[in-house]
Amino acid sequence: MVEPMLDIALIHYPVYNKNREIIGSAVTNLDLHDLARAGRTYGVGTVYIVTPFADQQELVREIVSHWQEGHGALYNKDRKEALTVIEICTDLDELFERVTSARQGRPTILATCAADQKKTIGFQDVRAGVAAKENFLLLFGTAWGFTEEVFAMVDGTLPPIVGAGDYNHLSVRSAVAIILDRILGSRDL
Repeated sequence: MVEPMLDIALIHYPVYNKNREIIGSAVTNLDLHDLARAGRTYGVGTVYIVTPFADQQELVREIVSHWQEGHGALYNKDRKEALTVIEICTDLDELFERVTSARQGRPTILATCAADQKKTIGFQDVRAGVAAKENFLLLFGTAWGFTEEVFAMVDGTLPPIVGAGDYNHLSVRSAVAIILDRILGSRDL
């Protein structure tokens, strides 16, 4: 399988809490495992975990290390393989620099959002861009979503995922899987 020119990043800062205050959210074990597994399943290049907090970065390293080198590496080889795609970044500037360097050019940077935004780029357009070997970096938020600062830094947003009812608060793990399938899935949309 040829690796798509697509990376994803889970952003823990800057995001909003439910009171619309800017915070840094906590890294969760489930997010690391599930994003890595989805990334490997769909052939994503790298899954970046972006947090400025040293203790959260250490937590990511400990979890990944357990499955890469510890008992977990022997116990579950699929998990070991999945977690090879995880990398840590301190902030958005470092993220953008690393992806630009790794991809030898600035990617199109798209944020995800549960609400419609002004600069929305459709899944079909991204899918066509990936097929044409264009570089993309997809940003996924935590807590209650990205700050306005993040939206000002990106080239556009992906459409929101809309369910059948009026409840709209998917876990980031679910959103990543749905979006990767829409962009990189093998069947027609």
